[in-house]
Amino acid sequence: MFKEIIARFNQGYRTMEFPSPGLKLPSRGLGLPKVKALTALAEQACPYGAISAGPGGGFDMGRCVFCGSCAKAAPESVEFTAEYKLCASAREDLVLGAADFKRAEPVAADLRRILGRSFRLRQVSAGGCAACEADCSVLQTIGWDLGRFGVQFVASPRHADGILVTGPVTKNMELALRKTYAAVPGPKVVIACGACAIAGGPYAGHEECVGIPSDIPVNLYIPGCPPHPLTILDGILRLIGRID
Repeated sequence: MFKEIIARFNQGYRTMEFPSPGLKLPSRGLGLPKVKALTALAEQACPYGAISAGPGGGFDMGRCVFCGSCAKAAPESVEFTAEYKLCASAREDLVLGAADFKRAEPVAADLRRILGRSFRLRQVSAGGCAACEADCSVLQTIGWDLGRFGVQFVASPRHADGILVTGPVTKNMELALRKTYAAVPGPKVVIACGACAIAGGPYAGHEECVGIPSDIPVNLYIPGCPPHPLTILDGILRLIGRID
């Protein structure tokens, strides 16, 4: 036991500062796309139809898996930055075009007073590959310490203030998702985490994937495949009004 105490003392403080000025994604990470002039070449390079060139077109971050194929094929059209703040409150806000990106806004003031210092989430893996789930789990480690913000993942939806959905929501998971949502006491929030939960991801259009039912309102969209822990943390804290 004394060896563990000494080791912990020698390690020092290991939790990252957040938010922190100048904090960016690592060099291999692809963050907020900078849309220039979308071309047919960029549209053809996207494997999942996230880009629509021409009048009225745009770059749909909800469908994007951040593979970077469009930027490689048409660097004059799209450039990926190191910006990790990607979350939005409305699905249409994830479609980038001529207008500036509108980041997520906090919930209403009355709900913020309830959730701002004690926020509990039930994570629902609705047919995902476990990548988004892994990055959510990372937030509970000492390096991130999600609990310092008053946010925790809980085992029972009856102890939760909302649900965080990952995966494309398969037919086999639709009923489980509905039951979980119903078990969360109101008022409650819903977070769609990852390209699969938002728009189906690589599984979009598959007959076994139904997506989050339209009668379950989503309060926060976190794009990515998977979203970086920085992106997830930023979205959750932005939702409850802990950061601007």
